[in-house]
Amino acid sequence: MQDLIASSLKYQNKTLSVLDQYLLPHQQTWHVCEDVATMRDLILGLKIRGAPLIGLGASLLVAHLAEQGAEKATLAAAIDELEATRPTAVNLMHSMTKLRVALQQDNFVTAIVSSAVSLFNEDIALCESMASHGAALVQSGDNILTHCNTGALATAGIGTALGVIYKAQQQHGDIHVWVDETRPLLQGGRLTAYELERWQIPYTLICDNMAASLMAAGKVDKIFVGADRIAANGDFANKVGTYNLAVLAHFHNIPFYVVAPLTTLDIHTECGENIEIEQRNSAEVRGVSGSFGEAQWAPSNAHVYNPAFDVTPAKLITGWVLDTGVYHQSQVLAGELKELV
Repeated sequence: MQDLIASSLKYQNKTLSVLDQYLLPHQQTWHVCEDVATMRDLILGLKIRGAPLIGLGASLLVAHLAEQGAEKATLAAAIDELEATRPTAVNLMHSMTKLRVALQQDNFVTAIVSSAVSLFNEDIALCESMASHGAALVQSGDNILTHCNTGALATAGIGTALGVIYKAQQQHGDIHVWVDETRPLLQGGRLTAYELERWQIPYTLICDNMAASLMAAGKVDKIFVGADRIAANGDFANKVGTYNLAVLAHFHNIPFYVVAPLTTLDIHTECGENIEIEQRNSAEVRGVSGSFGEAQWAPSNAHVYNPAFDVTPAKLITGWVLDTGVYHQSQVLAGELKELV
């Protein structure tokens, strides 16, 4: 397999490596991944994260195993096990479906490797297309609010929602970003702030519960977020806290956009109510840990509700920015998303 290099995932010299995003921004540690158990632990521990990147990481591992001589049954089991790691993000399922098809070919090793490489390169192109479509919605001087991390760390390219912001800054040069810290694992505070620093895009970090006061003060012009799964009717699942922003944006008449590749659209899921929501470890809410150390502030036996995602209904969304274009609420409510796949 050829060398493939992204910000937080690389296949180089026949070695697959993953940047530990749980340790960012203070430590840059790469993990070598040679087996399913390691990749599964990296995914579950959010050391590799972001809906597109998870699918790509899993795909590259299966391709690597195929090149190392793994039998069909072993590869099939690997695909099943990796697909089960994250139940909400549809990109992982999309990638594993592609590999299952490749596994049925006579020359399955070549087919799997070709599929994995194609998925990687496709994601780069999809990011560029989304960014171009989304940047057209941004005006000079806009203050944009975003949630979680949707940049180059989460994709093979420049990102989804954060890719739009990056492209808009290139075009206008005076974009400002409000960054939700994104409790409980602080992907905004740790990762989005880290990427914006690297890109030299002006930003201000806020606690999640400060967004309403910013909107009320007229300091937010637009909101761009990513998605882990978009249902056929336009409802979508994203990092928990996204629904809060959509409700607030609706009340304050602020445009609210979701940015995702077409591979995130799941026409087999009719509406948001049918999206399975992953429940995370309660320790993530009782305290915090990472490269900055560990702290626990809640009682050890505190009962915790910790969904990784929430669902935002289509009626609260201004537009869906896909790699194929921007689709406005009237189009989506009329069923146009179903016609794209």
